[in-house]
Amino acid sequence: MERNELMRLLAGDDAASKAALAALVGGGEYVVWWDWIMSSEAHAQVLTTRLRGMRRRGMETLGVERAAQILTERAQPILSGLVRAPDGSWGFRFFLTEDGGALVACIGIRRPDKRP
Repeated sequence: MERNELMRLLAGDDAASKAALAALVGGGEYVVWWDWIMSSEAHAQVLTTRLRGMRRRGMETLGVERAAQILTERAQPILSGLVRAPDGSWGFRFFLTEDGGALVACIGIRRPDKRP
């Protein structure tokens, strides 16, 4: 996927996709895992489990609860990818429709060793 196409997809109104878009505009690296398609419910279960651990460790997140809810309700195959902020402080996981044509949800996680 070309950078411009991913930037178009991340032009949402939630905090996580806005931050991921800013990371891309700023030169952040990204990857789309085209060969790793999972059910949206499986992604939601992973997010819910990981969120509990992130909360215990006091990690800062964006949009995890919202994404888990959206993915639970979607019930379709989803592909995903990752954007890293140029300074490495944040990682953004995004979830796309199976064909990569639309953004389903996006989350952000601040790396614990990169807090201000």
